[in-house]
Amino acid sequence: MRKVFSCLTAAVLTLLAASFHPAWGHFGAIIPSDDIVTKDDPKNLTLQIKFIHPMEMHYMDMAKPKQFAVVHNGEKTDLLGGLRASKGKSPDQTEAFTFWTADFEIRRPGDYTFYTEPAPYWEPAEDCFIVHYTKVCVNALGLEAGWDQPVGLETEIVPLTRPYGLWTGNVFTGQVLLKGKPVPFAEVEIEYLNESPGNTHVVTPPADPYVTQVVKADAGGVFTYAMPRAGWWGFSALSKADWKLNQDGQEKEVEIGAVYWVRTRDMN
Repeated sequence: MRKVFSCLTAAVLTLLAASFHPAWGHFGAIIPSDDIVTKDDPKNLTLQIKFIHPMEMHYMDMAKPKQFAVVHNGEKTDLLGGLRASKGKSPDQTEAFTFWTADFEIRRPGDYTFYTEPAPYWEPAEDCFIVHYTKVCVNALGLEAGWDQPVGLETEIVPLTRPYGLWTGNVFTGQVLLKGKPVPFAEVEIEYLNESPGNTHVVTPPADPYVTQVVKADAGGVFTYAMPRAGWWGFSALSKADWKLNQDGQEKEVEIGAVYWVRTRDMN
């Protein structure tokens, strides 16, 4: 009897292990072709707008965003009409998935904060919709002004560290806002974009906890994280929306995320 019980226990554990998959972090992403434009650089940026698992390089199919715009010198410019559908896939995917690209010409000095509000993404595994309000800042032609200003999204991360000109090992500090107010003790997920430019080899995490780093904000919604590798890093703070969406005739919860991307470079 003991042997039979042991065999049954082993079988159950094996089935559980086979059916368990770690919870990959969903991240909205806006990745520009550069985060700093100098007078000697091309003035045309290319931006990629994706919904991905950054460390695993796994794409989710992305519908056309509801908003895509840029803020410069306090003025918002709608860029939604310039989006183009593109296709991509990671090594573990057999079918191509949709993401979006856009071109933008830098004409004046200053900080350009690009942001997007995606169409709600239905995630059956979590029984909820996902909406990630995503931002990235590009500095142009030496004028540093505007990077620390909120855009006015339902939820967003406002940088307290200048979000460009960062060396590998620098820290990034930001404040999580929900409806314009700080989120006390917000949990912030951080992932490295394994497709970062100049990445000489893909990072292979030794265990699941290395995929997504996690820090807690303080009572004022402020968090800090030191980035150990050159490339693009995404910061995501999740909240539950006070509104719901309909899925097959049922009202479902909506996970809203405040996402911010920064780039680090090695000090050679």
